[in-house]
Amino acid sequence: MTEGNHSVVTQFILLGLTDRQELQMPLFALLLVSYVLTLVGNLGMIVLIKVDPQLHTPMYFFLSNLSIVDLCYSSVFTPRMLGSLLAGSKSISYSACLAQHFSFVVLVTTEGFLLAAMAYDRYVAICHPLHYATVMSKKVCVLLVTSSYAGGLVNSLTHTGGLLQLWFCGPNTIDHYFCDTNPLLKLACSEKHVQEMLLVTFSGVIALSTLLTVVISYLCILLSILRIRSAEGRRKALSTCASHLTVVTMFYGPVSLSHIQPGASYSLAQEKVSSVFYTLVVPMLNPLIYSLRNKLVKDALSRVLDWKRVPS
Repeated sequence: MTEGNHSVVTQFILLGLTDRQELQMPLFALLLVSYVLTLVGNLGMIVLIKVDPQLHTPMYFFLSNLSIVDLCYSSVFTPRMLGSLLAGSKSISYSACLAQHFSFVVLVTTEGFLLAAMAYDRYVAICHPLHYATVMSKKVCVLLVTSSYAGGLVNSLTHTGGLLQLWFCGPNTIDHYFCDTNPLLKLACSEKHVQEMLLVTFSGVIALSTLLTVVISYLCILLSILRIRSAEGRRKALSTCASHLTVVTMFYGPVSLSHIQPGASYSLAQEKVSSVFYTLVVPMLNPLIYSLRNKLVKDALSRVLDWKRVPS
């Protein structure tokens, strides 16, 4: 394919995390262990919430969807990375690259919306406990989750649609381990100012609005906790928020560093480091955080394990 006197790129080369040959197999082993833990942890969380009636509450409905998103978006690129490290092939077709980009942006955006919905759920539970069942009805929870996925879809369609209008004539080497927006914009031969503005605007508005929802929710929660007279009551209220706050902190920092940078100040090294954290580490740690820091999840896991030990 050609356009004018220039060839049109039909595939890209993903350089991955490192080009040092002696690190390929250790990196493969590390990624494989990380991916298996991600699969087991998130699948386990989904099944546990499904089978234990005491976890059939709005908070755990959101958490099960968070685990589904973590499971899916870590699967968007990790299996391909493992195959690349094992086979040594780093090429990816233009269409597969855009499909990977589309899927990733849908899921990572959805995760941000879900975390905001979970913060709102905690706000209602602690600040308005008498109205919790009414405010966080099944219909409202389904609407919040559906809106989260819809928001992810709209954001991804916007970014991927912008990329489809760009012309890639070479070079075709992406110094990254998946087809993220910023590295692809760097390779475009055509004018990309509009796409860069879309990236900053959409990603910035979504990140700031969801983060603002989290911050306002927790400020209200903090004020309510300070009004609780008993130390035990304050401790119990804080314990219901600890897991979610930890996950929010680990997710929003790296994502913000990666996706709201203007093109002029974009740093590839910073992009790769922050991407590793929120694409590989966070999906693996989320189930562990909720298991270790959440008494209801630990109790549910104990009940399931005890049930399996009962002789027939």
